[in-house]
Amino acid sequence: MSESRGRAELQRSIESIQVGARHRRDPGDLDQLKKSLERFGLLQPITITTDGFLICGFRRLEAARQLGWSNVRVWVRSGLSDELTLLLAERDDNLTHKPLTTYEAAQLYKEMVALLEEDAARRQEATQFNGPRGDGDTQDGAADSAAPCPRGHGDGRRRAAEMVTGSASYTRLNQILAMERVAADRDLSAGVRQVAADELERIRNGGPVDPGYQRVRAVVEAAERRMDSPDVDVDAEADAKRARDDADRLRRMRENRARRAAAAANAKRSVKSFAMVWREMDGWSKHYDVHQVATELSAEDWATFNQVLEETTTFARTVEAERALAPA
Repeated sequence: MSESRGRAELQRSIESIQVGARHRRDPGDLDQLKKSLERFGLLQPITITTDGFLICGFRRLEAARQLGWSNVRVWVRSGLSDELTLLLAERDDNLTHKPLTTYEAAQLYKEMVALLEEDAARRQEATQFNGPRGDGDTQDGAADSAAPCPRGHGDGRRRAAEMVTGSASYTRLNQILAMERVAADRDLSAGVRQVAADELERIRNGGPVDPGYQRVRAVVEAAERRMDSPDVDVDAEADAKRARDDADRLRRMRENRARRAAAAANAKRSVKSFAMVWREMDGWSKHYDVHQVATELSAEDWATFNQVLEETTTFARTVEAERALAPA
């Protein structure tokens, strides 16, 4: 076992790692990852808290489990604050009983980002004061700089979003927090703050985030224009209505585009088109090497080929039966 202040690397039983409710989802296709584990082993250890709660590495853990491994290498992060560990536990408890709403997730995300940044700052400070010595040795704490978790602000936000929602995307969560800042900003007019408060209330009641955020942003920009040009009369409520109308118009355009795409996908093509497709397919097998296809084609692509082949065969039989019934 290798140790340094804030983390330790050791072997841990897979069954002893608590993955939490956020990971009770399909991990996706693990075939390539399992092949990598079989060939090279676990190159990047899984990260857990001192209590055995998973921080990052769910797919690696699940791939190892499917391979029948009993133990994996882990980073045990003892440097994480007690508050962060408690927050992880609170998150899992909440998700076990009921999924978090987007607004609730944003509040948990805000706390998680603050704690992760606090932890990163503490580790950075420790590295500055306990860095490498001139003789090539390393003082206590310097090895912590090699810990596997990222330190940038964007990386911290991604980690926090993954811990809260299971996804690395944090755009919607940040939009909610931005609206909260507008609602609480006493330097803005009461009308602007009220627009933000109204949109936050809609989101708390299950409304979509992005349209509300765009409305609030339009109102704030209008207020800034008014400050830059005092002679220009800017009505925050009117701007909010225009922003809502624009968002509704955009939503209708997207819905209409989706409907047209669906209709086009389901539309029946002409017999001429059918004939052209099969003329182009005539002799297609001569262009491929049987041995190469057999050895290099993935299982997924082979399954797709067989599915299309079966669909084609069924279609051919159906058409053949119709042709037999058709008048000469």
